[in-house]
Amino acid sequence: MKEKLDLIKNAALKKIDDAVSTAELNDVRVKYLGKSGEISMIMRDMANVPKEERPAMGKLVNELRFAVEGALSEKTEFLARKEEELRLKEEEIDVTLPVKGRKIGTLHPLTLIKRELIDIFVGMGFSVDEGPEIESDLFNFQLLNIPKDHPSRDMQDTFYINENVVLRTQTSAMQARIMTTTKPPIRVVVPGKVYRSDDDASHSPIFNQFEGLAIDKHITMGDLQGCLQTFAEKIFSKDTKVRLRPSYFPFTEPSVEVDVTCSMCHGKGCRVCKGTGWVEILGAGIVNPAVLDMCGIDSKQYSGFAFGFGIDRIAMIKYGIPNIKLLYENDMRFLKQFN
Repeated sequence: MKEKLDLIKNAALKKIDDAVSTAELNDVRVKYLGKSGEISMIMRDMANVPKEERPAMGKLVNELRFAVEGALSEKTEFLARKEEELRLKEEEIDVTLPVKGRKIGTLHPLTLIKRELIDIFVGMGFSVDEGPEIESDLFNFQLLNIPKDHPSRDMQDTFYINENVVLRTQTSAMQARIMTTTKPPIRVVVPGKVYRSDDDASHSPIFNQFEGLAIDKHITMGDLQGCLQTFAEKIFSKDTKVRLRPSYFPFTEPSVEVDVTCSMCHGKGCRVCKGTGWVEILGAGIVNPAVLDMCGIDSKQYSGFAFGFGIDRIAMIKYGIPNIKLLYENDMRFLKQFN
């Protein structure tokens, strides 16, 4: 086993030494220290090591992890300095040039999309609400039919403040808050920031969600589909079609994933939709009767639908933005395109 750890260490240190950019270093970090990385998998398998061998083996694995983390940190700092020096050199300006006139600012693309979404759903009779970003486990999970031992918690990488307080992972927490304090009929949308331990080209640790909830007598899946069809036509284009696919969420039953025809090729197939003609945009479903009952609403009298999607994702699809980080870097070269 020690030989295997030495091989992993040597390979990781060589990749770190050969890396010429912080992006390459991040790939190395994911390969060895990510959730499914080589070192993480070895640490996860420690439970299978005989009890008497664990201390020695644990020491070796920790030494490997510390060595890789230390090398990554040192190389990251070095490359970050070099990249910053290069960027400053490329962006060097002559401060003796005459001052240019002031440029008129514009709204951020996320704000533009958020306002457009609110206008669409207010036009369909929904009110708008907000909620706390630091949320209790009760509202974020338990009242949404996700008890502490529920396996679906693994689907969300949660930032815990303590055992019972989290940075909310979903605006769905407001479903529970609204249903426990408001009598039906209910029609409300909730835009807001949410937090998950996730970071790649299409995911960010902080992003913006948009939640919708409708509770009344005799609400059906047809009402949900009609609402989403209207939303899709208004946010994208009149010829946009909606497709529902069976899925699973603890707080809705039945649950669906919702696709729309690609806004780039209008369903013909392109690189954005990977040739399928469809793009997934949100999850939705009929509110689980168990959730209604836990929140104090009689599920025998009332039914409802709920949906949620990322405002960031809608902006990326509508504006053809390839990387979610562009929405948060405040690069004026990017933002000025939305004048």
